[in-house]
Amino acid sequence: MPMSPVHMLYNSPGEKTMENTINKENKDRLFKIIFGRNENREWTLSLYNAINGSSYTNPEDITITTVEDVLYLSMKNDVSFLIADTMNLYEHQSSYNPNMPIRMLMYSGMVYSRYIEEKGIDMYRNKLRVFPSPRLVTFYNGLKETEDRVVLKISDAFNNDPESDIEVRVLMLNINHGRNKELLEHCRPLNDYSQFVDTVRVLKREGLSSEDAVHLAIRKLDGSSAIRRFLLAHEAEVKMSVLTEFKETEYYERLQKECHEEGRAEGRAEGEERMSTLVNQLLNQGRYEDIAKVTSDVEYRNRLYKELGIT
Repeated sequence: MPMSPVHMLYNSPGEKTMENTINKENKDRLFKIIFGRNENREWTLSLYNAINGSSYTNPEDITITTVEDVLYLSMKNDVSFLIADTMNLYEHQSSYNPNMPIRMLMYSGMVYSRYIEEKGIDMYRNKLRVFPSPRLVTFYNGLKETEDRVVLKISDAFNNDPESDIEVRVLMLNINHGRNKELLEHCRPLNDYSQFVDTVRVLKREGLSSEDAVHLAIRKLDGSSAIRRFLLAHEAEVKMSVLTEFKETEYYERLQKECHEEGRAEGRAEGEERMSTLVNQLLNQGRYEDIAKVTSDVEYRNRLYKELGIT
């Protein structure tokens, strides 16, 4: 498959960029490491039960359907799985993102497309084909204050058009420590994950480096926690995952400010919108060094505007 123009321009052979470095390593989000792997389906099942009020007991009932990297889109979803005639797509967000419905629409298309191919379903017969119902959930643990439960709708992006022919609803659950207490009480792995992230943040505020904070936060988890044992066994991978997430969040927060300042400098709202579009595309591709560069290099930024077709 041919590379996109942007990849050809900025991933020249031998050039060591942050994107190249990270992509050669396992950079799955910690949420995905915990809840999206076959060996952890017991925890995935616990999470599903807690959200849906169900009581399934056999992890073998879960079939992981997660879509990994799709090269031409430079995107993948965090966790998706099939159980009880429902196709569940779960995403984790450490920064508030109101665009999750359109992203979930894209992820869902990929998941169902593969499902149709694997099942050999003929979509051209004059008979209604029946599919698993989609359940779309985002788990949010960023610093922006939100309600415990928020329903994000794709129609909000269509000029609030109530007659839109497409509607996608995503349930966003705030899983920060102390929020959605009933949900966390019914899913011990999610509660431990929430506590772990909160402890890392507290330790960082106390002056520890990110790496030391992760190291100590794992050991502060209750000794009976299955998550604790898992994190200890995979500590190197966990550290890389968490450090990458913190770096991504820091970039996002800084760039929100940069976008606002560029919008003021250009004297029009379009400047902020244009910069935001560029940053989001680069984030989706994991191109963190390019993100850092466009905030200070106007010529380079304009070059990317042109290459990515952002007007």
